[in-house]
Amino acid sequence: MSAPPVVDLPIADERLAQDVANGLAAVEKLLRTSVESEDAFVTEASKHLIQAGGKRFRTLMVLLAAQFGDPSAPGVVPGAVVIELTHLGSLYHDDVMDEAPVRRGSPSANARWDNTVAILTGDYLFAQASDLLADLGPELIRIQAQTFSRLVQGQIRETVGPRADEDPVVHYISVLEDKTGSLIAASGRFGALLSGAPAEIEERLSRACEAIGVAWQLGDDLLDVASTSTESGKTPGTDLREGVKTLPVLYALADDPSSRLSELLSGPVPEADVEEALTLLRAHPAMARAQADLDDWVNRARDDISNLPDIPARGAFLSLCDYVVERSG
Repeated sequence: MSAPPVVDLPIADERLAQDVANGLAAVEKLLRTSVESEDAFVTEASKHLIQAGGKRFRTLMVLLAAQFGDPSAPGVVPGAVVIELTHLGSLYHDDVMDEAPVRRGSPSANARWDNTVAILTGDYLFAQASDLLADLGPELIRIQAQTFSRLVQGQIRETVGPRADEDPVVHYISVLEDKTGSLIAASGRFGALLSGAPAEIEERLSRACEAIGVAWQLGDDLLDVASTSTESGKTPGTDLREGVKTLPVLYALADDPSSRLSELLSGPVPEADVEEALTLLRAHPAMARAQADLDDWVNRARDDISNLPDIPARGAFLSLCDYVVERSG
């Protein structure tokens, strides 16, 4: 079976493009075999989200980061699979917490089977990731443990919400850093470490990848409001319907708590009011403020990337920064 579509990132250098394509294919092959079990049902449930597709965004980060060392080093592909399995396992759990009926255009595991199966399948993927990780050495194990801790803390803080004395915007960004940015930061760090890149490059890649991850999520926030089709991979206004307070919503609520828009955004927006809420929010300065924040995170990434060695992978990372900005517009 062919690999799922990845981020549509044009890579000008033909050799780099071929290296990345080969790496993605190798990751896809190991990803599928790594979840196979003697129990046919476990295999079926574990491959459910793998076969549903996905951008393999984190895999791309690992492979591009590895270009700053030896991209053919034996640990690079297993390291990318560890990252992808961790991400997929978290999606099984997310869908249970969110009671999501659909994931990647297909019924979620909890909808197809039940919550118990989805939770245990996510646990199984984490276990398989740990099995692969054991061969990569204690430093990688420690990074994975620290990353997983951040992922869980971010999810807990999102679930609990900001403290009474905490700025909701500051809280929201910190949740994105942990819940989204941390694993993408680990992707850059894994690629650098496993390829033998110098420590300074590893640090720059980790910081840049985390900033790209936060910016990517902020782009999703903007797309959920600004898109007029399913550009964001979900129906526009999905976050509003679910009462998710994304960055534009938080800015709008802070600006004028007594406005009609704030009234609409105070909780889940009823279907009959979604179009009005979208129209008002699209015209609100909150959108420009959220876009400015996204641009700031992308510029942080660019600063670190610009100080990397001038090889084709640096250009690819800079193109990715451009892509993150362009997709939100």
